[in-house]
Amino acid sequence: MGVPPAFPDSLRTWLRDRPTMRDGILTVALLAIGLPQLLVQRFDSEMAQHYHQPDALNAAVVAVMVTALVLRRKAPLSVLAGTIAGEAALSALGYAPSPADVIAFLIAVYSVAAHRPLARSAIGGIAAVIAFTALIFSYPVEINLVEYVTNMALLIGVWWLGRGLRLRRAYLAELEDRAQRLERVREGDARTARVEERARIARELHDVVAHHVSVMTVQAGAARRILDRDPDSAREAMSTIEGLGRTALSEMRRIVGVLRTERDPEHTGRELAPQPGLHDVGGLIDRVRETGLMVQLWIEGEPRTLSPGVDLAVYRLVQEALTNTLKHAGPQARAWVRIHYAGQGVNVEIEDDGRGAAAGLPGNGDGSGHGLVGMRERVALYGGELRIGPRSGGGFEVRARFPLDA
Repeated sequence: MGVPPAFPDSLRTWLRDRPTMRDGILTVALLAIGLPQLLVQRFDSEMAQHYHQPDALNAAVVAVMVTALVLRRKAPLSVLAGTIAGEAALSALGYAPSPADVIAFLIAVYSVAAHRPLARSAIGGIAAVIAFTALIFSYPVEINLVEYVTNMALLIGVWWLGRGLRLRRAYLAELEDRAQRLERVREGDARTARVEERARIARELHDVVAHHVSVMTVQAGAARRILDRDPDSAREAMSTIEGLGRTALSEMRRIVGVLRTERDPEHTGRELAPQPGLHDVGGLIDRVRETGLMVQLWIEGEPRTLSPGVDLAVYRLVQEALTNTLKHAGPQARAWVRIHYAGQGVNVEIEDDGRGAAAGLPGNGDGSGHGLVGMRERVALYGGELRIGPRSGGGFEVRARFPLDA
């Protein structure tokens, strides 16, 4: 059973998905604090000479200005125009500015900059500056230059803050969209790589089956010719055909489990050629040594007879691992290949002391390279186990185990 999220976290998530509700809460809080403060405020004799005492009409105008903030995300320019009109009405009626309507005006300026493109937010900002200048000089109380510059800096700073947050949101949204696109591309590449590898494995298994069928055909023809004069040899040939047939059927069942695509032109005419296996690993390593990579090979344990598919999979695993070593390990690297027959399985280990891990090869076998995909597909096909990652002491290693009864 999962742990339910904490109440503050769930409330934060709920509010994040409902921006209008957040603005409603802001409006209610501003009204709850601003209106009582406005109504209990009383001017001294000097201020009373210039402004009317706050009353219900003053509170009503301020309440309309603050309530309009609920729509500040959907229609910020309209909300700004409404707050400017409200400030003008208060000035015309002889009421002094209050903290509530000033805060509503600043929030409206911020909203225009934060929720509209540059052109419209600039228009809103210029309108706010003009309206602020006109209003501040329309009040009967004189204001000096320092106060005017300070208030203007506050207004411009609020607009600039909203603009900066809009750019930041746009930048983060672009990064998130780019990450999603890259993830889709990576998943598409991985799917394509898996399809290609499965198609290649299917072709190779098909070639294994075709080779066995061709041998069965030759053996059947020989048994037919010698059946009368050498029954013992004919029975031996028939036994060979039976064994090859069972093996071919087993490999054909594996073909059903992988994707089969159209045969590449380069594979045409090679159906009867046997695929490589463990007996060819020595030749493979000799060819790798010719490239300059130092490779040592150990074959330990009592050799067992492997199915042709497993035999081919072991060879391809060594081939792919040494290919990665050549690409990523560096010029002075060394490699070791160990094939160990143990119990009911065969273990294959390929290690190097190069810089493969530092070059960006994955440490968990989840990379998107076609060679690593091929390794995983082959080992999984025969119910084996695979580990790909950095080697203790530096370098990279590939370890796999194939069951002998695959």
